[in-house]
Amino acid sequence: MRIIPLTEESKKNILDDLLKRSPNNYDQYQDTVNEILKDVRDKGDRAVFEYTKKFDRADLTPDTLYVTEEEIREAYSQIDPGLVEVMKRSIANIRSFHEKQLHNSWFTTREDGVILGQRITPLESVGVYVPGGKAAYPSSVLMNIIPAKTAGVKRIVMVTPPGADGRINPATLAAAHLAGATEVCKVGGAQAVAALAYGTESIPKVDKIAGPGNIFVALAKKSVYGHVSIDSVAGPSEIMILADETANPRYVAADLLSQAEHDELASAILVTTSRELAEKVSAQTEEFISALSRRDIISRSIENYGYILLADTMEDAIDTVNAVASEHLEILTANPFATMTRVKNAGAIFLGEYSSEPLGDYFAGPNHVLPTNGTAKFFSPLSVDDFVKKSSVISYSREALEEVHEDIIRFAKAEHLTAHANSIAVRFGKEVFNEEGEE
Repeated sequence: MRIIPLTEESKKNILDDLLKRSPNNYDQYQDTVNEILKDVRDKGDRAVFEYTKKFDRADLTPDTLYVTEEEIREAYSQIDPGLVEVMKRSIANIRSFHEKQLHNSWFTTREDGVILGQRITPLESVGVYVPGGKAAYPSSVLMNIIPAKTAGVKRIVMVTPPGADGRINPATLAAAHLAGATEVCKVGGAQAVAALAYGTESIPKVDKIAGPGNIFVALAKKSVYGHVSIDSVAGPSEIMILADETANPRYVAADLLSQAEHDELASAILVTTSRELAEKVSAQTEEFISALSRRDIISRSIENYGYILLADTMEDAIDTVNAVASEHLEILTANPFATMTRVKNAGAIFLGEYSSEPLGDYFAGPNHVLPTNGTAKFFSPLSVDDFVKKSSVISYSREALEEVHEDIIRFAKAEHLTAHANSIAVRFGKEVFNEEGEE
């Protein structure tokens, strides 16, 4: 890996480079996505089936669109029972973590008859997108479905591309069943997003769409926002490691490559104050890459978006961490908890040499659906909060309103909203008619 002195100029260049990977910069695909969305909106099932045939080579009908109980049983018979047990243990950890995020509705009362509160209710229906193709990501299934289930969502429909035989990857299907999906639909791509957003004859509209996908899925989610809610527009995976001279270079190198293997656009960055560590990590990554199965993808990722930044001070290093606002941040310093208190922006923070990023991907419990491309400055990990909505509750007695009604009328008049003022005034034998506020 290349070692670069950390300067204001190099930091700016790297930030600019990373932002190029954002889905917002792939407008050349938007026309294709728009056409698919329009077709599904206009033609419903027919368009969904046509695009599934075109892109996935699978023939679907309303009778074969959804996974059956028989297919679920068959999926379990095709995967390692040991994997099923691992997924069950992972589910227990994920559920336990997300249950702690639950909030209750609340109300406050006053002696003058005022009742104020907040009512929390789950969304009625959610669509969860899970990538298909050659790779299977049962961990993403768990991370998207379990918080929705924990929130109390009644209908959770998972959509995922089928194989040419019309089948779903067995591990993906088993994960959906274990996590609590109410339906599994054999549709992927932008056409799946459109079906969930607009509804078709066979796929009812949902309230929210969550889950990662390719650039067409990301742009489709972005386009349907407003018709439905979405979790985020996810970009390529990224990891940043903040380390000092106490860090183990083998661990650092291994952790950097764990994200670089996702795809050629993945980013892996080490920022350190130790030249010795930087040089050892650079050498170790080359050794690891030669032995890893996805070496071609990793090599391209490291070549394009892999950096070792050598900082003069830890303060400079932490400033860079906050500027990058990485999806995953590992802190491998002498006192990682103290270092963490100075970090403002990161999707998930991993502290200490035995808390490597894959722990969060699969097993620890916190959600691995995280903000990317610097959006950790203002977005948070997927959580139970993404699957509930909050309603304010207001109840005033006549006595309580009488005490403040003149204030409200004056405020409304200041905004020239006489109907607002009149709504209050009529309750006390007054009327407001004109914009000038004359009664």
